[in-house]
Amino acid sequence: MRIAWACGADFPDADTDLPPLLDAARAAGHHSEIAVWDDASIDWAAFDLVVVRSCWDYVPRRDEWLAWARTVPRLQNSADVLAWNTDKTYLRELVAAGIDVIETRWDVRAGDDLGAHDEWVVKPAISAGSADTARWSSPEQVYAHSEALQAAGRTSMVQPYITSVDDVGETGLLFFGGEYSHAFRKGALLVRDDEARSLPELKEDISARTATPEQVAMATEVLATASRILGEQPLYARIDLVDGPRGPQLMELELAEPSFFLPHAEGSADRVLAAITRG
Repeated sequence: MRIAWACGADFPDADTDLPPLLDAARAAGHHSEIAVWDDASIDWAAFDLVVVRSCWDYVPRRDEWLAWARTVPRLQNSADVLAWNTDKTYLRELVAAGIDVIETRWDVRAGDDLGAHDEWVVKPAISAGSADTARWSSPEQVYAHSEALQAAGRTSMVQPYITSVDDVGETGLLFFGGEYSHAFRKGALLVRDDEARSLPELKEDISARTATPEQVAMATEVLATASRILGEQPLYARIDLVDGPRGPQLMELELAEPSFFLPHAEGSADRVLAAITRG
């Protein structure tokens, strides 16, 4: 099998998942290579499978990126999945389906109700790596950030800052071919009242974590619900959870270009290849 790992031009060296994926493919007898998604010289039809990996430059070029995705035969995750998942308004559909998602207010403007919270996170609905995202302690900062995003033609999101992230961190759970693989802990990234970065954050506090049965059950439900909505089973999925007041809450479902953090889980790259082979 010939496999292409699709990346942005600036990110192959920063993507720590690529070396174990290349090694696992070689060990399994497959040819695989890194391919830049907007390289016009690449014949994507020559590959048996194209797997979207670190295309972290898609945000300002999302329409172009999705147009590329629709031209690539045998792409995973599929172009339809990428289109749905790269706009975080998908969270509305998951809430409607009964998933416990962090309370979210959309396109907030000055004077709107923010809820009784001490801190809030403001971010655009289309972003990657916490770009243009910030944690604010005053309503005035929340309103200003939200309105600035809207003035730029972007949908804004306002969520309460979940304080457990400071101590416990986030828990990300990885699924390949619909099967749970491993989990990791991500430490707090946002600094209170610090201006938002314009570029994705690549330096994260990551460590291995054993997910609880409750977290695995929650993540499994999230993925099953999304698969029903989409009408297909994604090849890969990352479900990011936080410890909320009622137990695990969904922060984000990542089906487009999430880091897998394979170096933190022995055998995980082999599980990716196994899912590809089964598919």
